[in-house]
Amino acid sequence: MTSRRLLWSALGAVALLAIIGAGWLWSLPPAPSLTAQPPIAQAERDATVAALKPPKRQRPLVAIIGINDATETTDYLMPYGILRRADVADVIMLATKPGPVTLYPTLKVEPQATIAEFDAQHPDGADYVIVPAMSRDDDPEALQWIRGQSARGAIVIGVCVGAKVVGDAGLLHDRQATTHWYSVKELRGKHPTMRYVRDRRLVVDNRVATTTGITASMPMSLTLIEAIAGRDKARAVGREIGLPEWDARHDSDAFKFTRPFALTAIGNTAAFWSHEQLGIELKNGVDEVSLALITDAWSRTYRSQAVTFSRSAGAQQSRGGLRIIPDQVVANWPAARLLPASDAKPAEALDNALVGIAARYGTKTADFVAMQLEYPKRP
Repeated sequence: MTSRRLLWSALGAVALLAIIGAGWLWSLPPAPSLTAQPPIAQAERDATVAALKPPKRQRPLVAIIGINDATETTDYLMPYGILRRADVADVIMLATKPGPVTLYPTLKVEPQATIAEFDAQHPDGADYVIVPAMSRDDDPEALQWIRGQSARGAIVIGVCVGAKVVGDAGLLHDRQATTHWYSVKELRGKHPTMRYVRDRRLVVDNRVATTTGITASMPMSLTLIEAIAGRDKARAVGREIGLPEWDARHDSDAFKFTRPFALTAIGNTAAFWSHEQLGIELKNGVDEVSLALITDAWSRTYRSQAVTFSRSAGAQQSRGGLRIIPDQVVANWPAARLLPASDAKPAEALDNALVGIAARYGTKTADFVAMQLEYPKRP
């Protein structure tokens, strides 16, 4: 196919199949438990940081590419917001074509340049290219641009299922890599020379980095800050966003398609009469990382869709200078369906969103969302 459905849409289709084949449903494994993993050895950590050192400039240039019709919300916004907060690099949001980027499962933003404009301004290319998940892994303009940037010496970073885009660009041949748990089998099948690495949220091999699911872009961004500006700077930013300590450790066995996961998808999809649209007010200065995490999480419940609203027309500027377009222009939003704007640190905002989802729809739905985000929930 020339396009990829969103993970949550694909799972909805699987849910319908599960209704037909109950035997298959009950053959699925039960919910796994999260097992504490040993710390990453210092030598491995040092090697990862060294492999991500800026390849060209003392103050590196980071380009985050998206396609206009569908790029994953948190993959696109989180690295931008964290790196802009750190102020250790010049960061620019790109789109393959002019016009806004519609993110999935929620939000719409104005990119800061097209890939053609970027190439005209920076003929020597970026230091880093961050590739989010996209609705099409094989978008020809995106693939050609990513290959060109790699040839100019950029380090290419595939976030979550962005690894599939990186693979289709021909950059995973004979390299170690990882991706979102749901796409590991597909990625390995399509790129048989790729060597999958378990139990790591971030894998770097010969100027190509890949991560596990959506929330791994947070420790990835901090590791990139460490490579650019040192451990102390990365820790300071980590404290600001609510993640003072991090490394690449991961329990791959804790994330898989399970019976509770499928049953929640079926139950929440089937309860169509109780599906609801939840609003979050969009204001100038909003933290784009917290906004992305909150709206992404609430839009993956199969019970709700998060939308932004503003009291005035026109895009609102985020903390990091990104222009976000409200979904609706209204003076008020019904209090019962209002998501509070978060003043918490971004990592805490996600935890708070999962607590809110559990309170509204139950713990199984919160676990279902965390599994989609490949998020090892904190106690």
